[in-house]
Amino acid sequence: MRLKSLTLLVSLGFFIASCQQATTSDAQESSGNKIARTIPVEEYEQKLGASPNAQLIDVRTPQEYTEGHLKDAVNMDINNTDFDEMIGKLNKDKPVFVYCLAGSRSAQAVDIMKGMGFKEVYNLAGGIMKWERAGKPVTVGEGTTRPKGMTVAEFNELINKRNYVLVDYNAPWCVPCKKMLPYIEKLAEKDKDRLILVKIDADDNKDLLAERNIQNIPYLELYLDGKLVWKHEGYIEEADLLKETKL
Repeated sequence: MRLKSLTLLVSLGFFIASCQQATTSDAQESSGNKIARTIPVEEYEQKLGASPNAQLIDVRTPQEYTEGHLKDAVNMDINNTDFDEMIGKLNKDKPVFVYCLAGSRSAQAVDIMKGMGFKEVYNLAGGIMKWERAGKPVTVGEGTTRPKGMTVAEFNELINKRNYVLVDYNAPWCVPCKKMLPYIEKLAEKDKDRLILVKIDADDNKDLLAERNIQNIPYLELYLDGKLVWKHEGYIEEADLLKETKL
């Protein structure tokens, strides 16, 4: 019994020491050479304002940037072949603030910068969609008119047009959106007598997505007689789509 107790104490002591070492290591990584965090709008705005040496990067397409961006942001499209080269010209020792439409592309940019040795990188949670929804200002390019897109009334009219309406929120730059499109269109063609497919470009319909609180794409919704019966955020395999929607 004494031997078992001693073994238990030794194991417990080792466990505590291990936890202390892990905590210390985590703290050193956060306060030491590397910080990479996704933070909400208010914290992002505060940190950005309190960082005189901040490098603010918009990783969306030039068209998205022109239609509305954070003041003083520099556009570096993550889908450009020379993105790594452009990012590499930034100062790795100064804080970098990145954002995109909803947060996925900027999260990829953070991973790239971490791999390149940047010491302090902040990603805007929910992207510029969340920023605008919080009432924060954006700068629109001179002579540019932001697309108003579909109104809520027009959307409601669309979803009442057929027994089943499948709504696909997407964007030209969205890789998983493009991957899903062929089998979504195939499904719509197969069931065209009872199903209509509505494709909504997130870039051209920012107000609608904000109104419906859709913060990430791909995003799918299925309506039956005007009522939402199924929804899915993010990529979904064809088999899962058919199984979950029962179409």
